[in-house]
Amino acid sequence: MPYQFKLPDVGEGVAEGEIRRWLVKVGDQVAENQPLVEVMTDKVTVEIPSPKSGTVVDILAAEGQVVQVGAPIITILEKGEAAAPLVAAPTEAPVEPKPVAPKVEALPPTPAPTMLGVLAAPSTRRLARELGVNIDRVTGTGPGGRVTDEDLRRFATTPVAPGPTLQLEERVPLRGIRRRMTESMTRSARTTAPFTLVEEVDMTELVSARERLRPTAEATGIKLTYLPFIIKAVVQALKEHPYLNASLDEGKQEIVLKKRYNIGVATATDEGLVVPVVREADRKSISELAKDVETLAGKARESKLELEDIRDATFSITSLGALGGLFATPIIHHPEVAILGVHRIEKRPAVKGDQIVIRNMAHISLSFDHRIIDGATAARFASRVRSILEEPGQLLSELD
Repeated sequence: MPYQFKLPDVGEGVAEGEIRRWLVKVGDQVAENQPLVEVMTDKVTVEIPSPKSGTVVDILAAEGQVVQVGAPIITILEKGEAAAPLVAAPTEAPVEPKPVAPKVEALPPTPAPTMLGVLAAPSTRRLARELGVNIDRVTGTGPGGRVTDEDLRRFATTPVAPGPTLQLEERVPLRGIRRRMTESMTRSARTTAPFTLVEEVDMTELVSARERLRPTAEATGIKLTYLPFIIKAVVQALKEHPYLNASLDEGKQEIVLKKRYNIGVATATDEGLVVPVVREADRKSISELAKDVETLAGKARESKLELEDIRDATFSITSLGALGGLFATPIIHHPEVAILGVHRIEKRPAVKGDQIVIRNMAHISLSFDHRIIDGATAARFASRVRSILEEPGQLLSELD
């Protein structure tokens, strides 16, 4: 009998997964442990291997479909087995047949009849976004109807014939990271009482220190951004203000004060925002934090984050660097109770003593759950982060 493979439990607490991309199609021969499908669960994309060797006879879940753990997703006919007959043999005496309508021949199946959307490599989908092309409208000429880069370029340069109507809108399926982000943001807005406090920070000393240290760091293969220094400043402030390194257990009506410092770092990717976690940030040097940040960012951009990379954050930081704007109101990453936004550093006039001078200034914005943290506590925390960043001597001593 054909073997129906069910979506396995790919991580603790994971109840469902989204089918990101099938790596096989109906009719393919597969070997045991050969990757079958990419599945996204809780912002982590994993490859699910085949438990059997045989032939793919049916794909039961479409790309973009959310499937519960334990639900069948693919049917494999194992080697040496015959396919089940389409019609069971009669066990009773035949009866006089009734007149029936003329038989209509069915159309031959497409290469992947149960899949939604077009087949295309991640790099091709990225090119489609860059070209502004709706990839679902492109006819693929590659194997199995796969859309190629050349198909995209041909489509993008083909003139559109004039007609009485124009396409005034485009609908894009809400899938993958963007669907998870939508769910996360909705949950945060529904369950927290957010409040945002903004501080202005004189980053001049930190900018100068980073410029001095960057050549040495790069010589050892370390990309030295401002983020490791900010993580260190945040951790120090969290130790002094433990209610910001916490979560709320609503069932037991208890505030859970965390004794570990796992800092989530919001990272933009082509598919949306993810928040990988720098674990045990209090035990790491600036150099070690810089390595962790770069490694996690690379894995996020390549969709290679593992479940362990995104779990158990106790506090998060979001920074858009040079694109960071003047300031914003970050959304709390539930179930955490606070998040720090770090915004663009730029030269601005500032008062130092009795003089107006040009300094490297930036804003930090702290969004916090007002159910747990009062305004005074939040203000003291933000002020402490500001003072550490403005006088970064201690941070510089922890470079190695």
